Amino acid sequence: MRRGVLLLATAFTLAACGEKPAEKKGAPATLITTTQAKVAPLEISERTLGTLTAVKDPAIAAEVAGKVVKMLARSGQSVKKGQLLAQIDATDTEYQAASDQGEIARLEALLVQQDRMVARQTELLQKNFISKNALDDVTAQRDAMKNQLASARAKAGLSRNNVGKTRVVAPFDGIIEVQIASTGDYIKLGDPLFRFVANDRLRADLPFPESAAPRLKAGMPVRLTTPLAPGETIEAVIEDIRPTVGEGNRAVLAIARLDNPGPLKGGASVDAAVITGRKDKAVLVPEQSVVLRPAGKVVYLIADGKAKQQVVEVGGKQGGQIEITQGLQGGETLALDGAGFLSDGAAVNIKETAKTTPAAKPEAKPQ
Repeated sequence: MRRGVLLLATAFTLAACGEKPAEKKGAPATLITTTQAKVAPLEISERTLGTLTAVKDPAIAAEVAGKVVKMLARSGQSVKKGQLLAQIDATDTEYQAASDQGEIARLEALLVQQDRMVARQTELLQKNFISKNALDDVTAQRDAMKNQLASARAKAGLSRNNVGKTRVVAPFDGIIEVQIASTGDYIKLGDPLFRFVANDRLRADLPFPESAAPRLKAGMPVRLTTPLAPGETIEAVIEDIRPTVGEGNRAVLAIARLDNPGPLKGGASVDAAVITGRKDKAVLVPEQSVVLRPAGKVVYLIADGKAKQQVVEVGGKQGGQIEITQGLQGGETLALDGAGFLSDGAAVNIKETAKTTPAAKPEAKPQ
């Protein structure tokens, strides 16, 4: 029996030796598309997220005290310059204006009488019937009366103005942002009635990190985009750079002013790109071709069906492209779609060569 077991084991061994070894298969090729590194002009910019603010956003306050008898505007209403917004009770101011006008009439009558007195005293002095001092007294009284009349006329002018101020009107075309007072409220001088805003002229407040401050200057062009105007780019200019750094956010504030093309509103957010310079020849690749690896930011050069990892340094972005400041010369073929799945030396299968997105304006012009 022992001999039979040995023969059976020998047979299995010979059968196993006769089988061909299984061939070892490599990892499948990764399907990718490719692009080329291009050399093109590049605008150098500093980017930030800012806020629009209306240049004209006053609080319309009462210029006289009194009771609000009519409220003719409401929150959100568009109004025109000079349009009546509210009416304050004018009874007291009209009484005061009438009283001041009566005082003017009284003083004018007294002044006429005093002029006659001066003329009479002058004649008497010429005939030596009175002394010079007597004439001086009535002349001084006349001059004082003239001053009183001038003061009364000024006071009457103020009273007339106050009557006009009981009519609260829009200072310019705009929108009632908030209605603060209501009909029946008693308001004091300076109490706010409305919060008013005009969006025809806006200010963009653009905070930048301290590190960007040396590159920012007044007069630099800035391009603004906002969700309120999808697909539209608004051109403006940096008018002012605040001389101090914000205490809370450590930011340098640049300010641009712009005319409202129509849909913009105060308080809206804006993406801003301040153009700080230009390179005539920059190496540009699509942003998605640059991936992050332990070695840093890399692209994958494609040649002979293989991907070769190339460490690069990047600069500014423009129109979906990113500048390669070190690592490429331009003209290299790179992995595009699928680059994030590659590793150094990986086999690739090129599906289709993608066209590189053209660099954003300004475009290179032939010399």
